[in-house]
Amino acid sequence: MKKIPIIIDTDIGTDIDDTWALAMALNSPELDIKLITTARGDTVYRAKLVAKFLQVAGRTDIPIGIGIQLGYNAVREPQADWLKGFNMKNYKGRVFQDGVDAIIKTITASKEKVTVIGIAPLPNIARALSLKPEIVKKAKFVGMHGSINMQHEGKRGAIPEWNVCSYMRDANEALSADWDKTITPLDTCGNIRLSGERYQKCFKSGLPVMKAVMENYRHWLKGWGGKKGKYDSYSSILFDTVAVYLAYDESFLKMKKTGLRVTNGGFTRIEKGAPKVNIALEWKDKEGYLDHLVERLTG
Repeated sequence: MKKIPIIIDTDIGTDIDDTWALAMALNSPELDIKLITTARGDTVYRAKLVAKFLQVAGRTDIPIGIGIQLGYNAVREPQADWLKGFNMKNYKGRVFQDGVDAIIKTITASKEKVTVIGIAPLPNIARALSLKPEIVKKAKFVGMHGSINMQHEGKRGAIPEWNVCSYMRDANEALSADWDKTITPLDTCGNIRLSGERYQKCFKSGLPVMKAVMENYRHWLKGWGGKKGKYDSYSSILFDTVAVYLAYDESFLKMKKTGLRVTNGGFTRIEKGAPKVNIALEWKDKEGYLDHLVERLTG
């Protein structure tokens, strides 16, 4: 199988879905992770989480890039307790202090087109595009961004989605750039939870990666007051896993390529004449995706 080279740009360490998505990416044989960059806020804290996770997974061969620190004081660190005793100085993998430069160099050096998976606000990606616009010729973008017709938990009506509205200018730059663009908005990723037998397969998995996910989930629930999920029963919403899936397949989803624009207030509106984006608007087989997700997570 020919693997797809990818870069993951993540704000791991605020919402737990990034941690689940990283586990899924590591367990997806279609994907060849060339670089993981950390986005927004305390990007050093986020890089430490990635480093420890890769160490547990036995994947310290994957480089880490520390992204731009923005909104530092506004960031909560609900997974920080998982890092106790972990010393980044002893980490054996490569860590680039300039994550944006690492993105540019990774794409430029690749012989194949690189898929950039954005599961965070997009300051790193926008900066890379600004510094080296020609990278669009050697890359494509897949992201967890926006809300078109629906929001969290299947509620009708669009809302300003966090990964877009927190840094609207950067989101607009990435989503209007001249590269292939695919997104899962809240319409399709906003109701992805694992529960029942599916969740128990993950909860009881003996894989080191899944043990690390569950340890992080426990710390995250404690850090958020335990209101977003139940540790032994069901997950929180796993938004970002859908973006990882879209990097290698679309079979479970109904896709529509149409003009999309970021408008005032951080809304993502379908608009004639706007730059074309491939949007996952509906599920063909959501249950099939949930089964697929568990298969990937549990190896």
